[in-house]
Parts: sequence; structure tokens; C-alpha cells
Amino acid sequence: MALLLWILAVVLVVSGIVALLRSQVLWGIVLIIVGLLVGPGGVSIFGH
Repeated sequence: MALLLWILAVVLVVSGIVALLRSQVLWGIVLIIVGLLVGPGGVSIFGH
């Protein structure tokens, strides 16, 4: 499960960075924050 959360977090953060590069600032920030929250190192919304 932790590996799945890491992969999901990385995908969200990378998508957020891509959105920032495309001038979609709000969407990019939201994706990055959600990615950090989902990741096992962050405050996981799924609990441990």
C-alpha cells in the first residue's frame, strides 16, 4: 500500500509541476498539495 501511495503522490506532484509550467497556477498548486498529503511522508489522508 505504501508503494502505491508513493506512486500516486509522485504522479500528482509531477502533474502539478506540469500544470504550473502551462500557466495553470491554481490547479498546479492544488495537485502538488494533494500529492504531498497523499504521500507516505506527508499527512496521509488514508491513515496508517
